[in-house]
Amino acid sequence: MSLSLHTSPWRTYRGKCRPAPGETAFQVVVEQTDLWVVAERDLSRTVHALVNECRGLLRAYLAWHPEFLTSLRPVEVVPEAPDIVRDMARAGQACGVGPMAAVAGAVAQWVAQRCVTQSSNLLVENGGDLFLCSTRERVIGLLVDPTQNMGLGLRLAPADFPCSVCSSSATIGHSLSLGRGDLVVTRSKDAALADAAATALNNLIAGPRDLGLVLDQAGGLADKGLDGVFVQCGAEVGVWGKMELIALE
Repeated sequence: MSLSLHTSPWRTYRGKCRPAPGETAFQVVVEQTDLWVVAERDLSRTVHALVNECRGLLRAYLAWHPEFLTSLRPVEVVPEAPDIVRDMARAGQACGVGPMAAVAGAVAQWVAQRCVTQSSNLLVENGGDLFLCSTRERVIGLLVDPTQNMGLGLRLAPADFPCSVCSSSATIGHSLSLGRGDLVVTRSKDAALADAAATALNNLIAGPRDLGLVLDQAGGLADKGLDGVFVQCGAEVGVWGKMELIALE
């Protein structure tokens, strides 16, 4: 299978998102962290401060435990580690990957949970990994090829929130993937778990024939909190769990 890599830093997919009436969208960038947020009002100053706080917690831990940054396998953390570090380590342990596989989702949830009291409708997106709180139905587009329009969306009902939707791809973005899947999308209440699971499941894909294995492994993570998976490799697609897919115009 030939892979077409899409590594542009311009996240053009964000321009396809339409905030609901009464909502606003804004971007917050701090070094490598690039968040896109939809909320009921501009919370950019609050989010900026929270990102700095979260990054500070992670950097302080990494200074004394550098293996947390580099390991591709689960690692143990000290009991007094910050919550976000323990969440990432737990997710990595559940999915058999290094804790940094969960960082984008974990940061998105960490920020969202501290902002939701100021906006009951809130989306925090961190490089394709999202954490959402909402009082209304939402549709999340599934982007397989950045050069094409989104053809499928994941419908989420008000009762589904809070909810995390995370993704992994061997062809989109700069994140490390040991697999060859065009797109793996996971759903969970736990963003760290969803993020780590997306990476772990994509790592299993050497070609379209591996989609059955991916879905079997996804089912094995149900007791850890994984709720659903969508996977595409070439022309083959697989779906497991609570994934209500709809066609997008």
